[in-house]
Amino acid sequence: MKSEIIDRFGRRIDYLRVSVTDRCNLKCIYCNLDDFTLLEREEILTLEETARIIKLASELGISKIRITGGEPLIRKNLIHLIRMIGNISSINDISITTNGILLSEFAKELFTAGIKRVNISLDTLKRDRFKEITKQDKLNNVLDGIETVLRLGFEPVKINVVVIKGLNEDEILDFAELTKRKPLVVRFIEHMPIKEPHSYFSLRDIKKELMTIGELITVSTLKGNGPAYYMKYKNAKGVIGIIAPMSKGFCDNCNRLRLTADGRLFLCLMSDTFVNLKGKMRNGGTNKEIKTLIKDAVQKKQLSPTESEGKKIIWEPMASIGG
Repeated sequence: MKSEIIDRFGRRIDYLRVSVTDRCNLKCIYCNLDDFTLLEREEILTLEETARIIKLASELGISKIRITGGEPLIRKNLIHLIRMIGNISSINDISITTNGILLSEFAKELFTAGIKRVNISLDTLKRDRFKEITKQDKLNNVLDGIETVLRLGFEPVKINVVVIKGLNEDEILDFAELTKRKPLVVRFIEHMPIKEPHSYFSLRDIKKELMTIGELITVSTLKGNGPAYYMKYKNAKGVIGIIAPMSKGFCDNCNRLRLTADGRLFLCLMSDTFVNLKGKMRNGGTNKEIKTLIKDAVQKKQLSPTESEGKKIIWEPMASIGG
């Protein structure tokens, strides 16, 4: 019988997002905080420690892994970790989220190692605005990376666009037009607040804008683990998705846990509750003890973040928790 982790609300937890570093080669305005302190090298899980946790989690029912950061492609020997994960028989899906700066360089190795699905974070198609948002003049690197993964046969190739009110909502249609010409999945994401609430461009606002250039047809099936609502324009090569953590939410169907680069297991992106797997492991914890820690933690997973905090806010920097 296949092992499963089911929380107290009946949700089957089978998806683990794994941050392999808190470092990044961009300094996006909505991600890094001025007071964010980088981890010391010895605080970060080794690749072998990360693989061990994934293996134990897989024995409990985790079958899907997404590699995140910071920027995961700057982690030394990342391909070795991906190969180790690929050797875990019960893991049937490995994907990665990247800012795309180094994607052209690593795409072929990623594909060969077993990653076929990639999410690329990109919030603007304008060079000056990209530099404003990320503090780096690297837009062409990202665009080259997108073309590379399309050419190699990655599928799906998803572009994650955080819609920031007053900054880039005027580019929604530019991104939507990409799906008419290329087999991309462009996903618009409501901007989530870090530590302080804010106003945001909502699902309704985004959809209203999208409908100004054509009728949208609902897409019922698309490979992936996320909570996006998918649709497309008639005869378009690609697909559009909207992720609405603020206005709609998707907690009822949440199937994920998050492992940070320093070995903390978070139960929710918008909660400050975690268990310290690294501490248990480095203090001689057995495989059975670590698995028990994971199972017990899942039973503390809340139905929604508003149960304890009272509002939807991310308490950890995105670079730390692997958003």
